[in-house]
Amino acid sequence: MAVLIASNLRKELSGDPLFDGISFSVDRGQRLALAGQNGAGKTTLLRAIIGETTIQGGEIALQKGARVALHDQRPPRNRGLTLREYSISGASALVRIEEELRELEQAMASGTHDDATLKRYSEAQARLEHAGGWGWRDRAASMLRGLGFRDADLDRQLSTFSGGELTRASLARALAGDPDLLLLDEPTNHLDVESLEWLERELTTIDAAVILVAHDRWFLESVTTAVLELEGGRGLYFSGPWHQWRLERAARAQAAAKNVKRVGADIERLERFVERFRYKKSKAKQAQAKLTQIGRLEQERKQAAGELENLTQRRRSLGFEFLKPARSGRIVIEIEGLRLSAGGKELIDGGSLVIEREEHVALVGPNGSGKTTLLETLVGHRQPDGGKIRMGHGVEPAYFSQHDVELDERGTVLDCAVAMTGLSRPQAQNLLGKFLFSGYVEQEKQVTVLSGGERRRLSLAVIVASGANLLVLDEPTNHLDLESREALEAALEAFPGAVLLVSHDRALLDAVAERTVAIEGHALRSYNGGWADLVQAREEDTAPAAAATAPPKEPRVAKAAVKKKGPSELEQVERRITTLESNVAQLEGKLAEDWTNMDMLTEYRTARDELQELLARWEALFESA
Repeated sequence: MAVLIASNLRKELSGDPLFDGISFSVDRGQRLALAGQNGAGKTTLLRAIIGETTIQGGEIALQKGARVALHDQRPPRNRGLTLREYSISGASALVRIEEELRELEQAMASGTHDDATLKRYSEAQARLEHAGGWGWRDRAASMLRGLGFRDADLDRQLSTFSGGELTRASLARALAGDPDLLLLDEPTNHLDVESLEWLERELTTIDAAVILVAHDRWFLESVTTAVLELEGGRGLYFSGPWHQWRLERAARAQAAAKNVKRVGADIERLERFVERFRYKKSKAKQAQAKLTQIGRLEQERKQAAGELENLTQRRRSLGFEFLKPARSGRIVIEIEGLRLSAGGKELIDGGSLVIEREEHVALVGPNGSGKTTLLETLVGHRQPDGGKIRMGHGVEPAYFSQHDVELDERGTVLDCAVAMTGLSRPQAQNLLGKFLFSGYVEQEKQVTVLSGGERRRLSLAVIVASGANLLVLDEPTNHLDLESREALEAALEAFPGAVLLVSHDRALLDAVAERTVAIEGHALRSYNGGWADLVQAREEDTAPAAAATAPPKEPRVAKAAVKKKGPSELEQVERRITTLESNVAQLEGKLAEDWTNMDMLTEYRTARDELQELLARWEALFESA
């Protein structure tokens, strides 16, 4: 049953339509992602659903009694609450249910009750059980722990937390209220990878309908079951996961291009007929009919061209490539016996690491493990507690801080770019245009009035033009949209120097890193490959321990005594699955570079469907073995 039904929604800004004719529904257990470029109305739609902004047309219908929770980037208003109090402040309905149950229990104990009282009690009890029973407050605390808070944080006032911590607290509050409809606007901001994975597990098991906006591609692929595409003021609903929607969108773009070409050819053919026969009396009537037909086709071509433009328009995203740096020595960074601490907390003890020329390395670890502290130490912004750090011959590092790069704030954006890069004004103007500072107004803004996102874009521009051969990057994708993240990913992959990257964007880590260094137990441990390789290696490390603690299986004498004449059906299916998984992975990699190759898309779908069928067969064979 649908928790939310939206019909023909229309929203206007200053009299102009932001979107019009938007219709969709969301069922319990469904996770709908809103897709569209910045300014398409995604956040506005979420706020319209919760009633924080008005709509100028259409209807929003919620299931009777449905509770709605919204998480966005706005900080809490009352900073005098403790974290514990704030996390349960969105669960007022559960508090009322507890009060109702107590009143009903008193009525039943006094003997003044009837069938209606028993029914109310049963319904209230079921609702409370859905939220975790009388222990729902403990469940709210577990939400906070899942998002990276410690027990010692629960009774601290909100005023003592950072902006990022408050954003995580807002997310915990939305989850703790046991909503029927959960609205999430950029829920992945300020989460480390462990918290991201916890949130993915939570959302895929939550008994609620979810509508979300996010820029984290790995997260979207993990949780999305449907997509509502907002483009050109219209909405298009797609049932299926994120990557299938991207494939389908590419297929629509190709079909629209073919349609434009076909209609154009029809118009040219009819125009040749009219030109040839319009002045012949015997054909004049036919020529007039063709002119009418051309008019209809012109409208069809206009519509097809508009659809093609919406599907293929080059979005306003970062477009750049790094300058080719000077060649350094083979060893770029060498760390021996490193000891680091912060605020009296030991972070790294005896850490060792070597990074070579042109090597791309990701640094991972939970929040508070010392990633940023390590980067700041490597670039000389702080001193280690012990050990040695050596930069190689000819190494020219550039550091991109997750907090802020020190910018020259004495003038405009253009003045800053010229002063910090040494480029001429025309060269600096061209560079800034690639980082969305296009035109006189944006380039002549004072640096002191830039927003957080604008400062990060300007900082990236300075890094790009630095000519450094070692890039030390701390959360470079913060405040970047999907397209800009993909542009940064492509540039880093092609960068010919060394990269040391900290990011919570697992898609970026997986694409860029040749090696992943994890902070584990106050030490630095290296894994070959990107994020997916790290996850697989950790699973393999834990498998022997899990097997050792598992109870021994009863010997299966009857089956073991039978001598096999060849591979069983289960073994044959497993071999075919291994082959198909490799094939599907290769095709996905190719399609990521070219979504419009229809032959490849058909081959991918065929292989994927066969793989799904074989997995189901394998499961059945495995259970019966």
